[in-house]
Amino acid sequence: MPTHLRYKIMHDIRITTQRLLLRPLTVSDAADVFEWASDERVTKYMVYTTYTDIKDVEEWLAFASKDESAYQFGFERISDGKLIGSGDMGQSEEKGCWGLGYNFRYDCWGMGYATEAVKAMMEYARENFGVSRFCASHCEPNFASGHVMEKCGLHFTGYGEFQKLDGSCKMRSMEYEGELM
Repeated sequence: MPTHLRYKIMHDIRITTQRLLLRPLTVSDAADVFEWASDERVTKYMVYTTYTDIKDVEEWLAFASKDESAYQFGFERISDGKLIGSGDMGQSEEKGCWGLGYNFRYDCWGMGYATEAVKAMMEYARENFGVSRFCASHCEPNFASGHVMEKCGLHFTGYGEFQKLDGSCKMRSMEYEGELM
């Protein structure tokens, strides 16, 4: 698909699940995103460092809204309209699959939101783009994320390495892949 078409489509995608609306992120989401991006309990497992200034979140959201390498989503809880997480999916040419990523507010962990969001992204990619092969990874201590991947049909394939974007910390990662038919 030509890049300019992918960009237009990316900003129009809305996916509704039982409890979530997956929708494009906007700069106006900065306060909600800052709630989890500034929480060390969340960021310890992510490649980004803990945000300390909402302006940095605004800059990231401005970048994400123009990023053509992945489909970026905000995960909005339908019951109250609260943005509780974000995620992305996109082609990983080096692995020959579509990569998936996600993160949620700490108070939303363990409630099945991640599994619901990831399954919805996978199904959307399968139905609309013919994608069947997916991959994802998580920081090794975050075993709950591995359980999400397994519930979504991915299987552990080996270990890799994460590094914080600022180079401050290296972490062993667990890699997963799977087919969705």
